[in-house]
Amino acid sequence: MSNPTGLGDLRGRVQDAVDGHIFAAARTLAELGDEVAPLLDAVTRLLAGGKGFRAGFLYWGYRATGSPDSDALVRLAASMEFFQAGALLHDDVMDRSDTRRGMPSAHRAIATLHGVRGWVGDGNRFGEGAAILAGDLCLTWCDELFATCGLPATDLARGRGMFDRMRTQLMGGQFLDLLESARGWAGLDLEARLASARKVIRYKSAKYTIEHPLLIGALVGGLTGPALGPLSDFGLALGEAFQLRDDLLGVFGDPGTTGKPAGDDLREGKRTALIAYALDGVDPAQRCTFESMLGRGDLDADDVTTLRGILHRSGAVERVEALISDRAEEAVAALERASRTGSLDEAATAVLRDLVDRSTARHA
Repeated sequence: MSNPTGLGDLRGRVQDAVDGHIFAAARTLAELGDEVAPLLDAVTRLLAGGKGFRAGFLYWGYRATGSPDSDALVRLAASMEFFQAGALLHDDVMDRSDTRRGMPSAHRAIATLHGVRGWVGDGNRFGEGAAILAGDLCLTWCDELFATCGLPATDLARGRGMFDRMRTQLMGGQFLDLLESARGWAGLDLEARLASARKVIRYKSAKYTIEHPLLIGALVGGLTGPALGPLSDFGLALGEAFQLRDDLLGVFGDPGTTGKPAGDDLREGKRTALIAYALDGVDPAQRCTFESMLGRGDLDADDVTTLRGILHRSGAVERVEALISDRAEEAVAALERASRTGSLDEAATAVLRDLVDRSTARHA
């Protein structure tokens, strides 16, 4: 017999809530005619996959307060999936990414449609504009689902400030990511480069991936007092470890598993902790080669292999793995501090502990 609160079953329930909201939104758009189908298709395709971490952390943050499971809670958790989808749609446009989850990214798919239909104008610009609008729709639906999930309005009001904070800070984090790529790291030492990379990680990924959904769930569930601080520390530390793992997968991951071409982060010139450590650990000749290739959109498979070799020889991979382990250990310690307050449900806390390993020891 399935367990409706088990991680696998929860993901299925969240997907059902996502599909239900898209279906309802499609009825609202129906009066515009079939012409808007590409917008719905872009969102539906993107939301048909994914790991559901953000929804899971909101759900278990709520359950950690001792509050019960409900379909309304699952719908609240599903709002996080729409938020992430909006961020991904916009991110792929900004990064000019060709694929997402093993499929053409939304702006590429819609640009192809433009060509197939023989429409006039620049197909790439059309695709980018449509993907931005699809992302905006997701952000709108995230807000709708939060407000209409079915939990009492007084409960939702407790989490609304954190919900708004999450959305505002992510947009700032996205800008920091753009800014770091534009201004580069010339003249910065290792400490400054790491500080810069980790600041982007914190505000572009770590907070909205784990810390903020977790705290939204806990606040809506009624948690107050001394457990909130260490629970926040848990979410931030684990969120950083999660993104550091993503940074490694962006360079060394299997495209069949990650759904993105090998070395995409190298083509985009992402200024990550991995890159900071690499620049610190190579000789001048290797550094010159690395810097001349990083961020080139035309890198082929051999070029990516060359850069991967430099990364391994520099010791950067091992140093990032050590940083992931350190942050995961910090997360576990923070969760133990939260548990000692006596404010958290033991069964839910055990699930959160299990999610530390699931978030950091993964291949996609």
